[in-house]
Amino acid sequence: MKSCEAGRISYQAIEAARRAISREFRRNGQIWVRVFADIPISSKPTEVRMGKGKGNSTGWIARVVEGQILFEMDGVSLSNAQQAATLAAHKLCLSTKFVQWF
Repeated sequence: MKSCEAGRISYQAIEAARRAISREFRRNGQIWVRVFADIPISSKPTEVRMGKGKGNSTGWIARVVEGQILFEMDGVSLSNAQQAATLAAHKLCLSTKFVQWF
């Protein structure tokens, strides 16, 4: 799967897409996750006054550039891989495209 636009993906979305692919493959085949959420996101609680330092870390994101490969799949049929990519694309907030390598 390849991204068609730049943006940010949360760690929950990456894991949800990976699980969708894994369930579609029924534990057959191999999946490589090529993105890693390594940027912390922090936020302060609501109704807190300004100052007193930075807020607590609430989650992690991954920055994605246009054309970056998100997931690689091997060991399954082409139709099964396309179906898994469609299911995973619904979990992501970016537009993606299925790319086949020979």
